[in-house]
Amino acid sequence: MAELQQRTLDALQKNEGWLLQAWNVDLAGSGADQDRRMSAEELGQQTADFLQLLVKGVRQGGGAGITDEAWAAARGFLEKLSRSRALQGFESQHTANFIFSLKRPLFTLLQRDLSDDPRLLAEQLWAISEILDMLGLFTVASFQKSREEVIRRQQEELLELSTPVVKLWDGVLALPMIGTLDSQRTQVVMESLLERIVETGSEIAIIDITGVPTVDTLVAQHLLKTVTAIRLMGADCIISGVRPQIAQTIVHLGLDLQGIVTKANLADALALALKRTGLSVVKA
Repeated sequence: MAELQQRTLDALQKNEGWLLQAWNVDLAGSGADQDRRMSAEELGQQTADFLQLLVKGVRQGGGAGITDEAWAAARGFLEKLSRSRALQGFESQHTANFIFSLKRPLFTLLQRDLSDDPRLLAEQLWAISEILDMLGLFTVASFQKSREEVIRRQQEELLELSTPVVKLWDGVLALPMIGTLDSQRTQVVMESLLERIVETGSEIAIIDITGVPTVDTLVAQHLLKTVTAIRLMGADCIISGVRPQIAQTIVHLGLDLQGIVTKANLADALALALKRTGLSVVKA
């Protein structure tokens, strides 16, 4: 990476106030200060803080890349900025624009202060452009990482919400399942159900698959794993919601569900569970 010369460093430090003002004007022109997800005061503080870190980085970093220790504070700031923007719902291009919008004020400053030496001007414009490009790419990468973390956390929360464990009776739990059953969801199901078995001391767990659209070999294997885990906890398991289509599919695939009690609907499964606990439901 090209190294910034002393004239450039002096120009940046002496004109930091002008740069900050010009940068804020450019951001305002792009509508960044009008976004209701962020106040103008917050944006102004971010530009002021980053400009100080930029001047510090170019002065201490020399010709080293932004992975150098001199840029550690600037990288940390951009990581924090990217995460906050991701949580606020901004897009990656808006976050990257925070860096790239600084190019025009910096180029204007260098053209003004280095106009007497065209060769030096061209060299320093390229050097500062390289620095901003690397910082911009680092910001985008940090934003994408933060966005993926947010999406992953939301998916986990949705999985937990989509697999509620319901206490139907003393000693009887039910887990109504809706949608496709995959490896990740099976893990969440097992963890939620086993935790509730321990909490309530339940002896019977009903897994209702009425809302599961199809059952294939993989889905059946996931169900078998869940049933095995429940039995290891000392409880019994009943699978309900086995519709005619699902029964035919299981037979066609040659799946072995021996030893697993199945019922056509949740009502029949609950009646069986109550019977096993020594209770019965009769009309008054």
